[in-house]
Amino acid sequence: MSLFQLDAGREWRGGQRQSFFLTRELMRAGYPVHFYVQPASPLFERAREAGLPAVPLRTRSEVDLGAVLRLAAAMKMRRCRLAHFHDAHSLAVGSAAAALAKVPIRIISRRVDFPIRSNALSRKKYTRDIDRIIAISDGVRRVLVEGGIDRRLITVVPSGIDFTPYEEAAESDYLHRELGFTQDDFLVGIVAHLADHKGHTYLIRATRLLKEQAPRIKVVIVGDGPLRLDLDRQVRQDGVSDMVFFLGFREDVPRLLGSLDLFVLSSKLEGMGTSIMDAMASRLPVVATRVGGIPEVVEDGRTGLLVPPQDPESLADAILRLYRDRKLAARLGGKGYDVVHEKFSAQSMAGRIIREYERIADKKVIALKA
Repeated sequence: MSLFQLDAGREWRGGQRQSFFLTRELMRAGYPVHFYVQPASPLFERAREAGLPAVPLRTRSEVDLGAVLRLAAAMKMRRCRLAHFHDAHSLAVGSAAAALAKVPIRIISRRVDFPIRSNALSRKKYTRDIDRIIAISDGVRRVLVEGGIDRRLITVVPSGIDFTPYEEAAESDYLHRELGFTQDDFLVGIVAHLADHKGHTYLIRATRLLKEQAPRIKVVIVGDGPLRLDLDRQVRQDGVSDMVFFLGFREDVPRLLGSLDLFVLSSKLEGMGTSIMDAMASRLPVVATRVGGIPEVVEDGRTGLLVPPQDPESLADAILRLYRDRKLAARLGGKGYDVVHEKFSAQSMAGRIIREYERIADKKVIALKA
């Protein structure tokens, strides 16, 4: 008898971190769990290093029949009682396999606030034989309901983070030494996939507005993605090559955050933004956009500053305000640290999902432990 966690992500991003944390906490709680992930992916490697029961399952697309059949066979052999799908590919492949294997409990995690297509086939994917959709924020739940999903099927469980990497003393000059910044430079950072919905283009436009007023501001962009070349071209065209620095994908994010003075998230769509939680755990003040689930993490004027999305002028004004008012910046950073520790731990996230598992199992009279 076992529980299956499925994540077909090929990268190490917010969603993969959440499935990793949940699987780890299920193991600690004594649940018989198997973690099906893409072979040779960062998630697979990290899971193996952490001693999690990672099983490689190559999923090439949402219509990978071979993956469906292999997974269904494993579900039957290991008497799967609950399957939790953490992304679109694992949902498509996993739900088909679960149907063949007659898995009695099926759960979906929804982490993005992209609109669901209004056609019946799309809605069916999220509702047919699904016992619960776990949305990471009220913003995500709202988009699901607007897409035609019955709100009674949805439970909100905020994402969580592991505070351990942020509890060690950070080197405040780590980035200064790497990139040759001076102590007078004010480092503004963003950690996000270089994709359109993350709004990097508006941050670069805001930097152009800041150049004359605060040339000591340096914008550090951490992450990789399909827009890298376009954004690099924009930086050159806007004349801010001396202010914007691309670091690519990094494994040392906690140390990078420890070097920053301010964290920014410029998204125009955002399910929740776990990178904001990482920044708050590092005691950083936050400037973010008022979209999706972000206002559920950042309270304007109390734990950070919120601005309208796709608005470079407002973004520049908020950055400049905290650059000039370091006491306010420190106060926001301190309060953000308190709030994220109180509300957004990985243990709290996993505990709430496990309780949801048990509630569904009790209704169906299904045991989840031997």
